[in-house]
Amino acid sequence: MGARIAFRMVLNPGQAAEYKRRHDAIWPELTTALRKAGVSDYTIWLDPETNHLFATLLLAEDNSLADVPKTEINRRWWDFMADIMAYDDNNQPVQAPLEKMFEMP
Repeated sequence: MGARIAFRMVLNPGQAAEYKRRHDAIWPELTTALRKAGVSDYTIWLDPETNHLFATLLLAEDNSLADVPKTEINRRWWDFMADIMAYDDNNQPVQAPLEKMFEMP
């Protein structure tokens, strides 16, 4: 069994509808790349009071998630999303890993 990870991102104010629209039409090539990397059960929620996006995903034990940012399809997606999210100096979404504090037994 792999691991569940969680992280937080920041959506620019007023961009919730556009963010949802883009993800409702996520590119099949990107979904395929994530699945091949061992990602499943990838879910993103929005806190509309803070514009924080909260994401969780399951990783296979033998995952290659670290390689996904190097792929052309991921780079194109990040470029596509850059106008509606907080990005760092490396032109990547600002992500803050979250620490698991509780899991219901």
